[in-house]
Amino acid sequence: MKQNIKQRIEALRAIMRAEGVSAFIVPSTDPHMSEYVAPHWQSREWISGFTGSAGTVVVTLHEAGLWTDSRYFLQAAEQLEGSGIELYKEMLPETPSIPTFLKEKLEAGASVGIDGKVFSTSEAQGLQEALKASGITLQSIDDPMDKIWAERPPMPEAPAFIHELKYAGRSIEEKLADIRKEMQQVGAEALLISALDEIAWTLNLRGSDVHCNPVVISYLLIEQNHTHLFINPSKLTPEVTAYLQAAGISLHSYEEIDAFLQQLSASAILICSAKTNFATYNALNPTCRKIEGASPVALLKAVRNETEVTGIHAAMQRDGVALVKFLKWLEESVPAGGQTEISVDRKLHAFRAEQPLYMGESFDTIAGYKEHGAIVHYEATPETDVELKPEGFLLLDSGAQYLDGTTDITRTIALGNLTEEEKEDYTLILKGHINLAMAVFPVGTRGAQLDVLARMPIWQKKMNYLHGTGHGIGHFLNVHEGPQSIRMNENPVTLRPGMLTSNEPGVYKGGSHGIRTENLVLTVPAGEGMFGEYLKFETVTLCPICKKGILKELLNAEEIAWLNSYHQTVYSKLSPALNEAEKAWLKQACEAI
Repeated sequence: MKQNIKQRIEALRAIMRAEGVSAFIVPSTDPHMSEYVAPHWQSREWISGFTGSAGTVVVTLHEAGLWTDSRYFLQAAEQLEGSGIELYKEMLPETPSIPTFLKEKLEAGASVGIDGKVFSTSEAQGLQEALKASGITLQSIDDPMDKIWAERPPMPEAPAFIHELKYAGRSIEEKLADIRKEMQQVGAEALLISALDEIAWTLNLRGSDVHCNPVVISYLLIEQNHTHLFINPSKLTPEVTAYLQAAGISLHSYEEIDAFLQQLSASAILICSAKTNFATYNALNPTCRKIEGASPVALLKAVRNETEVTGIHAAMQRDGVALVKFLKWLEESVPAGGQTEISVDRKLHAFRAEQPLYMGESFDTIAGYKEHGAIVHYEATPETDVELKPEGFLLLDSGAQYLDGTTDITRTIALGNLTEEEKEDYTLILKGHINLAMAVFPVGTRGAQLDVLARMPIWQKKMNYLHGTGHGIGHFLNVHEGPQSIRMNENPVTLRPGMLTSNEPGVYKGGSHGIRTENLVLTVPAGEGMFGEYLKFETVTLCPICKKGILKELLNAEEIAWLNSYHQTVYSKLSPALNEAEKAWLKQACEAI
């Protein structure tokens, strides 16, 4: 495999020489700036062998490097070994940025190549600006992978399907009316939507074009009186075609988007440069004024309507039932021997698949035993799979797609004896999780203002984690969505009633163990107080939190009360759907500490 990687890089360098570029950048995205992409656009994985979801490869005529974040440091180091590609760890002070690297390696007059279809406009423009001072130019060339990737998977062809109103809560017409009001507020006659989850939400369409993300490859152009969908015609069944036409949607082939934008007669278009690819952005008719700004769909989508909130609670209840069945099985099966990271992943999938409205996993399960738990986005393979033993921690991060909601949950499960260090780390992460879950905050609060609540218990021990504490979750859509977040990085989007966000602090010690506790929380009103209205979090995930690793003396009375109350809720909402043996197991798992 490593030899194949070297051959692929040399094939890319041959293209680079023919195009006259001294470096070429391969990002992890598709033309829609998706976090997870269809196999057709997994070019960065193909050229490097690194399978993580985030990373960028830079190839010069003599060197190659991969930049990725802390979630993938350990995984990338293992997968890149022997490939000739050097690992650059993002956010560490000694790591040069990609522009700095290019300025150090290339001479004035050199050109850096990109495929403009898989680079966001904002990133491409920023790179252009950063390189200009050193006399280096940016050049968009045709995708070289088409020439060197012999068995490249085709574009996704699976049909789209309708997400029924009983799950979506609002019709296409209602959503378009809301979007057009927001367009009018900024003086836009048109809006280009490239983000696949935004298109799926607007049109109440779903698909299977991206693994675990029920989206449809397409573009959507909304004008004040017309709406245009650009999509492969083979993806439109007679039912979906009739549905879209009844809503006044004009249908075009996927490849027509750039030509259509070249002829667009609107005087002003709202366009998000961070979510629109460089090539499509530059195709826009120059007489059409660009209004730079976030798509209004992101915020409209993030605030759940009443039907969606009802669906969230129902999906969490069914998911909780599947998890209780699994956890009972796990506790009984590990001491008997023979269970591995992969086998427990399959068993959890089987329990979820028994639940009504189940449509698949919302992401690939992370089942990391002992030191594998320290690899933040670990995925067991036949080569890395290990047997579980009645000792240490199993970190299990998983989620499901249901027609009425998307779930995402992490539990760190004590399989047997633990060290005092493991117990302390586990309890400190639980403290941070509870502190955030109990937050009450004024309207207008941003996630970055709350992030410290989850981190303080481990900060006090001079520990930290480099991922965010919370991300938005789609509604039978992408498990990661915005625009809200809870993280150290500043994000101007405020938390609003109806937003569904994760609460997932963690700590990871390479070669030893990883710990994360994750529930989903719904932002809800908390009532009026000094200087206005306040908000709080309602924890909607229903699954017992493992008590075997808790050092009770590290929890205060309020934290203990929260945990006991949460477990009472879990038992009362899940037990009616369980048999007697499962109820008995859950009752013990939810007993007060």
